[in-house]
Amino acid sequence: MKSDIEIAQAATLKPIREIAAKLGINEDDLELYGKYKAKIPLTLIDEEKIKKSKLILVTAMTPTPAGEGKTTVSIGLTEGMNKIGKKTTVVLREPSLGPVFGIKGGAAGGGNSQVIPMEDINLHFTGDFSAVEKANNLLSALIDNNIQNKQYSLNIDPRTIMWKRVMDLNDRSLRNIVIGLGGTGDGIPRETGFNITAASEIMAILCMSNNMKELKERIGNIFVGFTFDKKPIFARDLKAQNAMAILLKDAIKPNLVQTLEGNPAIIHAGPFANIAQGTNTIVATKMGLSLSDYVITEAGFGADLGAEKFIDIKCGYAGLKVNTVVLVVTVRALRYHGGAKTEEFNNPSVEKVITGMANVEKHIENIKKFGVTPVVAINLRTGDSPEEIKVVKEICAKYNVNAVESNGWAKGGDGTQDLARAVVENIELNQNDMKGLYDWNLPVKTKIETIAKEIYGADGVEYSPKAEKDLQLIKTLGLENLPICMAKTQKSLSDNEKLIGRPKNFTVSIREFEIAAGAGFIIPILGAMMRMPGLPSIPASEGMDIDDNGVISGLS
Repeated sequence: MKSDIEIAQAATLKPIREIAAKLGINEDDLELYGKYKAKIPLTLIDEEKIKKSKLILVTAMTPTPAGEGKTTVSIGLTEGMNKIGKKTTVVLREPSLGPVFGIKGGAAGGGNSQVIPMEDINLHFTGDFSAVEKANNLLSALIDNNIQNKQYSLNIDPRTIMWKRVMDLNDRSLRNIVIGLGGTGDGIPRETGFNITAASEIMAILCMSNNMKELKERIGNIFVGFTFDKKPIFARDLKAQNAMAILLKDAIKPNLVQTLEGNPAIIHAGPFANIAQGTNTIVATKMGLSLSDYVITEAGFGADLGAEKFIDIKCGYAGLKVNTVVLVVTVRALRYHGGAKTEEFNNPSVEKVITGMANVEKHIENIKKFGVTPVVAINLRTGDSPEEIKVVKEICAKYNVNAVESNGWAKGGDGTQDLARAVVENIELNQNDMKGLYDWNLPVKTKIETIAKEIYGADGVEYSPKAEKDLQLIKTLGLENLPICMAKTQKSLSDNEKLIGRPKNFTVSIREFEIAAGAGFIIPILGAMMRMPGLPSIPASEGMDIDDNGVISGLS
């Protein structure tokens, strides 16, 4: 059996101008990055066409650590939709190098449902992550320079600075550091740290901005800290927004690549879903809707994270509506939520699948709270038994939800046509009317408790003394009317990763808040969430190589 990278390397890529022609893009409008990648200008976004196109959101049940294949299903479904005659584009996030070299691998799909050139997409791609990193770190440099420069100082209290530097690798040793050591010419010593680039507020801002003007405004709204006399300081006070936007002048443009079957794929930016909004840019989604009749996109981790944020935050700012939702389920994850140990993940067990379906039932209930009846995609894996698959379909039917097998990994578009027909049928019933879960103007605690109780199934919410103090800060800054972006473990519906399945009788705990005034949301931190991951004991990087001809192996 060929590995993902071997399948990708065996593919014959079409020149990107041919892919662009499928979308009606003139070759002169492309900004080429070699033969197979290009950036697309924002002038091609057509708000009138967007109103006529259909948006399909792919989400998932609560995943195992390896993930359940949302991206693979998204790409495979795109192939299937095109095979049944629907002009469809997949719009995805860019992979982060942290997971690529860590434990999860890349994010270009898998098997016969991939976007290509796979190696480029999973590595430096068109430099968007690098631009985000540089813009973020420019603000860091300007902050420390202002503290050092007494003549033009804003009188910033170094102890209150909330902004950190970023890099796109997992490196736990950089979470908490001291800078400015060495002498008076080397800066003012203070404690700070690094986040991973995907967790940068700049990444979130890039995803939430409709154009360059809005990008600059949002960057200017970044909250930095306070002066010694308690005055709030924003990036605009440092006159940082214009220079930072210059570094993002190309990064704001969506990237066009292709699927294995030669269908269009737009890939742009990549915030994590457990600590940010977990979806690609507004401009990329709008670009897809402007150029095709159907857009398939995905939101990170389970529906309690990515899908909730997609609808409550992204759609709220973008003025978009989801026409249907595809909920990805795997038999492996059902066994896991049914109590199977790691060594039992591949052992068929109808009993464990039935128990594990409680998790899926909760996600179905949640999606219906947004006014949408989902289609369940059973992402097939080797070792799934017919009896287990039958149980999934029967239980979903009790909720009037169609569960369809998806075999895109093995067969590409040929394995997803049934799913494609089910999705189109779901949309054409015209019974979905997407709505947000809460009113942004409600009190912050009310919004949080709505998410915790309605989506997670919690009995209530507890706030630490630090969180209560942060709430007062949010009120002082006049940010109470922003939407909520929960930072929570992806491994459970609760804030305790050990509570699998459908947890009940639990309370979630808010440890503290982070303020993303530029991105336009408030981030409650649930449990021990962190913005800089660490590498596993045996990183994926150890299995990678490149030969004398530049051919890469071991990348997944």
